[in-house]
Amino acid sequence: MPAATTRRLLARVLPLLAGVALLAPLAPAPVLATTPVEAREAAARLAGEGPVTVAGAAATAIVPGIANRSSVRMTATYAVDARLAVGSRRLAGSVTITARNDSGAGVDRLRLNTTMGALGRLALGTVTVDGRSAAATKSGQTVTVPLGGILPAGASMTVVVPFRATLRSTTGGSTWLLTRANGITDLYRWVPWVSLVTAFDRPNFGDPFVTPVSPRATLRFHTDVRTKVVVNGTRTSISADGRTTTWTLINVRDIVVTAAADYGMVSRQVGDTAVRVYTRPGVPRASVLAAAVNAVTKLEAKLGPYPWPVLRIVQSAGGFGMEGPGVVWIPAGVAPGNLRYLLMHEVAHQWFYGLVGNDQAREPFADEAMTDMVARYLTGTRRASRCTTGTLDRTIYAYSASCYYERVYIQGGNLLDDTRRKIGTSLYFATLRRYLADHRWGLVHTRTLLDALDAATPLDLASGWRSRFPTLY
Repeated sequence: MPAATTRRLLARVLPLLAGVALLAPLAPAPVLATTPVEAREAAARLAGEGPVTVAGAAATAIVPGIANRSSVRMTATYAVDARLAVGSRRLAGSVTITARNDSGAGVDRLRLNTTMGALGRLALGTVTVDGRSAAATKSGQTVTVPLGGILPAGASMTVVVPFRATLRSTTGGSTWLLTRANGITDLYRWVPWVSLVTAFDRPNFGDPFVTPVSPRATLRFHTDVRTKVVVNGTRTSISADGRTTTWTLINVRDIVVTAAADYGMVSRQVGDTAVRVYTRPGVPRASVLAAAVNAVTKLEAKLGPYPWPVLRIVQSAGGFGMEGPGVVWIPAGVAPGNLRYLLMHEVAHQWFYGLVGNDQAREPFADEAMTDMVARYLTGTRRASRCTTGTLDRTIYAYSASCYYERVYIQGGNLLDDTRRKIGTSLYFATLRRYLADHRWGLVHTRTLLDALDAATPLDLASGWRSRFPTLY
């Protein structure tokens, strides 16, 4: 706007600021401009102009005010640039997040979750929001980024988070999620990702995560020594020395990285899905591949097409079997008699969590019970629970270590399998296919799944579920 107009509007804005300062103790009010830059922007808004660019700052859709809320309902893309010093286990880099607020109301803070916070002694650099520094804080796995105002519904912003962390060197407890051990690097849920405040510590091995799908993410990953890097995306380039790779990922809830100097790979095509198995020497690669092919074939017949063009089965440093979008981790030493069940369970997560997500910390039934029911039905391994009958609507934090699996997986899976028996196998799986199509790439609740099954039949299924889900009925 012309300089004269700006001066006139500043003359109107600045006295208002003094009045607001006097009234502030009496009532909460939106935060107005408090610096010359903000005052100039306020003047531009009074003149009817959109977001402005001032010296040293990027254009922004963020407006003054306080919303006292964040939301997981955001569509975000991620551009990650990371460097790993393999021997010292030091990880450094940054992620640029471009996020649109799809929550229907304004937000004034962004919650990001990363295992670097819980396991890697995360150190943040200068976090910026639309080019302006933000006083980000961290607690456990959650990073909170104040936006400096309100991001309205439908508006977008760009957040840059520089980070440094040190990987663990063990696989005990949860350390295997972010470690360099047994010749393998594991990076799981390490990228700061839009989420909710979610406690990482829990009394069992439940997944303390909730992440919306990103339509697109990119990764540039550099290692100080040559190693074979496996990522759940498409590799788009590799440097001449083999130490820098770039990747593109579509419709993912995480960027999962695994690396080892001596990974070997075998693969097989299953319809339009490439199944690839990556292991170090000594692991029965052919047996793992056969179990993975069996899982994909049977699951597609019941649930519909596998969601991505490639399924990667990767030997991890240790811990448990673990799912990621387009990838499954399998540690060495899985008993041959358990391999088919374990792979069926983890590959089934590609539909229940990968394709249709949920809050895995607060509502684990929606993915774990459903996944285990399908896995045990297809492998013929249904069994009784080894714990007393309990409720199925609790968070992961409310189950003991000894009964989390027995209640959520076994009792929950058996309840769902009993439902299959009541309404018939054909109708049951047809209902699951509709449920997956209706909520594709979304986040759902346990009640969403139960309602879909209940609505598929004239039988009153809900009346039989009330005692097991007292908070839902």
